[in-house]
Amino acid sequence: MEFSYRRVEVAPAVSLNVAVCGEGRPVVLLHGFPQTHLMWRHVAPALAAAGHLVICPDLRGYGDSDKPEGTAAYAKRVMAQDVVALAGALGHERFALAGHDRGALVAIRAGLDHPSRITHLALLDVLPTLDSWEVLRGTAGIVGFHLYLMAAPAPLPERLIAGAPDAFFGHFLDLWGNGSLPAAIRQRYLEASRDAVPSIVADYRATATVDVEHDEADRAAGRRLRMPVTVLQQDWGAAMGFDAKARWGAWAEDLSHHTVNAGHFMAEEEPEPVVRHLLELLSREPASPVS
Repeated sequence: MEFSYRRVEVAPAVSLNVAVCGEGRPVVLLHGFPQTHLMWRHVAPALAAAGHLVICPDLRGYGDSDKPEGTAAYAKRVMAQDVVALAGALGHERFALAGHDRGALVAIRAGLDHPSRITHLALLDVLPTLDSWEVLRGTAGIVGFHLYLMAAPAPLPERLIAGAPDAFFGHFLDLWGNGSLPAAIRQRYLEASRDAVPSIVADYRATATVDVEHDEADRAAGRRLRMPVTVLQQDWGAAMGFDAKARWGAWAEDLSHHTVNAGHFMAEEEPEPVVRHLLELLSREPASPVS
């Protein structure tokens, strides 16, 4: 099953490149860094074959979607609104949502800000923003060096990364890919990232600024994800000394947490268990659509 493509305006002067396949109950899949919608190329057809309309956008700032300027444009609250607007433009008031890495942060914000719109939520290999910053301590936190680099004031990180974009983005593709990325896909990710350095940096800079403020406000108010939530992640807790399930439990009322053996790019490395967990999530009773 192949994708069909369209451009959908989700905000003034911001349109997303969107790949769609299948028919049935809608599921939106959000990619991570440094990727595009192509990371779902194995998962999306399997979900479509199981009776779902699968919607895979390039996030704003990535791939072939528009790339507005400025950190504020990449607040996860803004990017979550893109997702809600996208689903609405395609005729879907309520939909399931899955995100990987950066896309998972957008998905979390969508679940918190728009609980009446999200029926089910799946989050792949990430922690909520506040928790990520809290667990990145000492030498174990070196794994997240790029978070600190791209949080630095403009234009230093933009200039450094633009000086050797293939080396920078290729580092993560090779380290996290565990040999699962075909050369042609790796090249497409490099090309897309090379052309999006300012917007990718702005996305990460937002996660060190405005996104923290929004998450702190939600934590203080006791807001939680009310829909069924499935989390799939590597065993980062054992490596860095934290209880991942407990941290997720503080945010999600109806949580199914799974530690997986695949690497960070699990949807590409081992798509079959990812599909299985997503279908199990979609079989659970959704939360009431009360805002």
